[in-house]
Amino acid sequence: METLIQPKVLKGFRDFLPQDEILRSGLIEKLTSTYRSYGFVPIDTPVLEYTEILLRKSNGETEKQVFRFEDNGHRDVAMRFDLTVPFARFTAEHREELYFPFKRYHIAKVWRGEKPQAGRYREFVQCDFDTVGSDSAGADFEILSLMKSALSAIGVDKVHIHVNHRGIFNRFLAKLGVAEKSEDILRIVDKLAKVGADEVTRELTDLTGSGPCASQILDYIQPKAGFEETLSHIENLAGGVADDSKRMRDIHAMMLAAGIQDTYILDPSITRGLDYYTGVVYETFLDELPGIGSVCSGGRYDNLAGLYMKDRVPGVGASIGLDRLIAGLTELGLTEKRGSYLDVEIYNCDENLAIHYQGVASALRSRGVSVEVFPDAIKMGRQYAVTEKKCVPWGILINREDADRGTMTLKNLGTRESFENLTVEQAAEKILGK
Repeated sequence: METLIQPKVLKGFRDFLPQDEILRSGLIEKLTSTYRSYGFVPIDTPVLEYTEILLRKSNGETEKQVFRFEDNGHRDVAMRFDLTVPFARFTAEHREELYFPFKRYHIAKVWRGEKPQAGRYREFVQCDFDTVGSDSAGADFEILSLMKSALSAIGVDKVHIHVNHRGIFNRFLAKLGVAEKSEDILRIVDKLAKVGADEVTRELTDLTGSGPCASQILDYIQPKAGFEETLSHIENLAGGVADDSKRMRDIHAMMLAAGIQDTYILDPSITRGLDYYTGVVYETFLDELPGIGSVCSGGRYDNLAGLYMKDRVPGVGASIGLDRLIAGLTELGLTEKRGSYLDVEIYNCDENLAIHYQGVASALRSRGVSVEVFPDAIKMGRQYAVTEKKCVPWGILINREDADRGTMTLKNLGTRESFENLTVEQAAEKILGK
């Protein structure tokens, strides 16, 4: 007898049962509709890329997280760890086929070999949207506006989007004389919410060799009472008005014009850890569960595509981490799981009526009702149990007399209320709430 193999998945990876996948795919459909309403179009890229493509502009921590191997053709390849770097390669490779500005969305899985924890997995879905070919305040604002709209579309309204500009921070660091250490400083500051001010101060002191310098950096990243107050503060510390601070004022003015300014906080501590960001950056936190981390983040990355092409193509975008977001919404009790897409189940009360049941099902579908016929005439208790697992809201019972009359009994499976002697048309109207 053969030894059975134990069914199991790798740590940090998951199977999705129907109720979980229905939830996830439903959210993706809503996000997709919102992306399209802003004029964004879909693309797709391969799971595998040449390692030199993915890691050309990354730090050591990113390299540690990438799933990397040599394929059968002895090529050094890696699985994509985000959708932004492949998009930069895509833009360079298809530049003659695209138009600019080009606005794309890409919803797909990515892989990172980091330590699994609550809301963080090694395989997860990112929902990206980017604009390339425009270095304007309007393009920056549109991404920020779409972030709010997309989250609202999936029922996430209690959020705040924290915004910053790397350019202002870099000017400030240059004024302190530590510009050459900017990338390391940015990564340390980016950990503030995770490790706290004391640890960040210690790491900054070790890096710069100056306690006063570390203290000035900590003062810089503390937000003030409002957007304009914070902007004026960091602008003065950075040496005055410049294009970067003007850009932030323009973006804020657009927020005010759109009436959505209350969703956004100017937060100088937001820097984003990846090296390719060059301008506006942002992260989004659930008001009731900030500890889970950012559920939507991104920024401007004007120099990324330049790794693969001579022409400068400015870009800006954001990504919703769907799995982390779902984990947060589930913890807050804001998700509704369904076991199927069915509106109604036709129970198999009599195996001799199998043909009649299929005719009724077809007539209901033609009226916009999602319906299936239970395939086997087993005990009704077992049929009800299966329907309950699938969370079907309605049930239809048809016996021989009903079939002869062309009627049926419709049952609300939640309230147990029954409606007898209904025609197909009457049942469809009741199910669809007409």
